[in-house]
Amino acid sequence: HSSFAKHTRDFVEYKGFWLPNSFHDDGAIAEYWACREKAAIIDLSALRKFEVTGPDAEALLQYTMTRNIRKLSVGQVVYTAMCYEHGGMVDDGTVFRLAQDNFRWIGGDEYGGEWLREQAEKLGLKAWVRSSTDQQHNVAVQGPLSRDILKDVIWTRPDQPTIDELGWFRFAIGRLHNFDGPPVLVSRTGYSGELGYEVFCHPSNAQEIFDAIWKVGEPLGMRPAGLAALDMLRIEAGLIFAGTEFDDQTDPFEAGIGFTVPLKSKEDDFIGREALSRRKEHPQKKLVGLELHGEETISGGDCIHIGRAQIGEVTSPTRSPILRKTIALARIDVTHAEIGTEVEVGRLDGHQKRLPATIVAFPHYDPEKTRVRS
Repeated sequence: HSSFAKHTRDFVEYKGFWLPNSFHDDGAIAEYWACREKAAIIDLSALRKFEVTGPDAEALLQYTMTRNIRKLSVGQVVYTAMCYEHGGMVDDGTVFRLAQDNFRWIGGDEYGGEWLREQAEKLGLKAWVRSSTDQQHNVAVQGPLSRDILKDVIWTRPDQPTIDELGWFRFAIGRLHNFDGPPVLVSRTGYSGELGYEVFCHPSNAQEIFDAIWKVGEPLGMRPAGLAALDMLRIEAGLIFAGTEFDDQTDPFEAGIGFTVPLKSKEDDFIGREALSRRKEHPQKKLVGLELHGEETISGGDCIHIGRAQIGEVTSPTRSPILRKTIALARIDVTHAEIGTEVEVGRLDGHQKRLPATIVAFPHYDPEKTRVRS
């Protein structure tokens, strides 16, 4: 926080943390373009981190996560959903395998860790879930130049990949500058739709690590980015957010992340499996992309109509700088979810003002994900 506070006073409260919303010198649009064209550094310390350890740690995560955790090797990261018995989502997040019986769960809400503890106790498993949010602060370094910036400041041992060698959804343990520097964990993950990394460290080392990244990145055009810019980036990239694209009544298929539920290849049981099998066979709603025909803006929660009938709602809208149009993620009744369907977004009371739009594929930006894989 202290490092970002040198660049802005525009902070917003997010789940007990003060996070930058935008930066006075640039503004959200300039921050957005820095990430798309060069690099941006973003404070993500508010993400909730939990260490899951013990001889039954793998069994606990295999039962509570939709992904097949048994396939995860040490050094790998997987994006997954966590569901209730009825198929609604508890949270989405990432699982890091740090060692054979040592994992880290990173999600958006404190309840994710509580839920894991409850399941471990209920099953009588020898697995311990400990919050490490206050011991693991992290920044995201995202953008085409992120690799060039970090490889100048992160040192890794011979048994760990270098920044150049680090693959997508992999992580490395390293240090700042050399073997005497403060320890860091660097993962090739992000929330921007660009090549990017996340750097985790102890809070006592956070300012030193920020300053080192900033010293290399600023001359190359790197800028700090806030939540306003990040929202534009993630909507373009089709990345979902809790409370908008999903909640405890939304299953992963409806949230647009059905790929996190491998019902055929994961043979082990997990919480919500039976309900998710039924819901996959009989879908009712689908997450889609939306393009507005005009220049007007829309809001999350706006109703979507065909004629008099409401057939869905906008979840996350934005004015896309790179596409130069208003786009959105939206949840639509499957009957009308086909790409190319013409709909109307209702404003005011939903009927007095209508804005024409078309259902399109998402992600809107880089649908083949060539940039994050580059």
